[in-house]
Amino acid sequence: MSTHNVWTHKGTFLLAAVGSAVGLGNLWRFPYLTGENGGGAFILVYALTIFAVGIPILIAETMLGRTSRQSPIMGMRHLTRTHGTSRAWETIGWLGAASAFLILSFYSVIAGWAIHYTGQMFSGALVGADADTIGDGFDALLASPGLLTLYHTVFIIASALIVGMGIHRGIESGLRIIMPALFAILLLVLFYSIANGDIGAAATFLFTFNIADLSLEGWLQAMGQSFFTLSLGMGAIMAYGAYMSSEASLTRTAVAVAFVDTAVAMVAGLAIFALVFGAGLETGQGPGLMFVTLPLAFAEMPFGALVGGVFFILVLGAAISSSISLIEPVAAFLVERFDLTRPKAVSLVTLAAWLMGLLTVVSFNVWAEGSIFHTLFGRSAFDFIELLTNIFMPLGGLLIALFAGWALTQSEVMKELRTSDGWFKTWRFLVRFVAPAAVSFVFLRTIPQVDGYLIPTLGAIVIVGAFAAGRTFMVEGSSR
Repeated sequence: MSTHNVWTHKGTFLLAAVGSAVGLGNLWRFPYLTGENGGGAFILVYALTIFAVGIPILIAETMLGRTSRQSPIMGMRHLTRTHGTSRAWETIGWLGAASAFLILSFYSVIAGWAIHYTGQMFSGALVGADADTIGDGFDALLASPGLLTLYHTVFIIASALIVGMGIHRGIESGLRIIMPALFAILLLVLFYSIANGDIGAAATFLFTFNIADLSLEGWLQAMGQSFFTLSLGMGAIMAYGAYMSSEASLTRTAVAVAFVDTAVAMVAGLAIFALVFGAGLETGQGPGLMFVTLPLAFAEMPFGALVGGVFFILVLGAAISSSISLIEPVAAFLVERFDLTRPKAVSLVTLAAWLMGLLTVVSFNVWAEGSIFHTLFGRSAFDFIELLTNIFMPLGGLLIALFAGWALTQSEVMKELRTSDGWFKTWRFLVRFVAPAAVSFVFLRTIPQVDGYLIPTLGAIVIVGAFAAGRTFMVEGSSR
């Protein structure tokens, strides 16, 4: 790969990876999971699994991208050829690209809701509104396919414009504006929450160490969160790693990404729940917290409309930084494989994702019940697409760990890691044994949610893929 396809600054990969990792899940899922599962006890388990699972796979995925210097699909094709391994390992690239594309299709729809609420806040439409008014407003938004399509379109076009401008003028320049602004807004909202909310109650909810509240399900959620929060297994980290400077430290960068991602989630949790408790409202997670509970809290506080509008700009910034990382793996493949111009490749990806996103749009209204998806799969189109990504991502992460741990040679890994022999041995043990076992738990947690005849179908795919991959790493690993 020529030098014009390497980040201009060594620190840009950190910004890009953090931008990919920090998304809606940091704002509406992680803080709630922490509070409901023993606070500090959940954080301890999460930190341990971040070290044993998240960081090793993050290093591995970045390493595959930087070693190949290509998109995930073409990069894995290159690595399988140069390492004399089975072409079955190319599945890693295809799983990552498929996950990124599917997530982009519904992520764009949900992120588009923040556009609606940014306007609602700045216009003062929600000032003094009660719970029923705000709840009805959210229901009305979901019931309107026209509005949802409009916001979905605006959001995905904004994301496409950034990626279409290129690695340097688009993604790199965009992240250098978006990420510092995002951190500044987050601190602003935190200070506002301290002044107007109940920060003590929020801190107690999040950080009180209560091991009794941490169930087995809580442990599994901590393991799953440590994997999904870092955007592993969806091609973005591998795609960004291809542009990473050879001088940048993989280990230090991975640790920094995990730390910043967790810090953002913690600060966001303090700010959000301080407002929720200060307004005397119930805690929750997901869209209800973001688009009903929080607007209600802002509606009752001084300067709430202004700060609420700024907060939803934060939500949009976090969503856009994630969505551009979802476009890149597939767009880069089209550029490399079919020699398309970047604008044309990005246009094709986003048009296809926009069309698929319409399935998510109608899942909330026209196809809410009784659709073909409900009939065939017992769930909405949105739920089905999300389920596929929850299968593809951990499966891809599992294969990344196995390939990096077994197929890459010791000298190759040492050259990339440029670290002590002790850390190399620790990383290799974690990525060969601990991380695959943990990700398998995350993967198997998802399978029981699959209905009916999909179980044998998906099971056959997993077994065939695992058998092919297993044969490869056993043969290759035994020679190393």
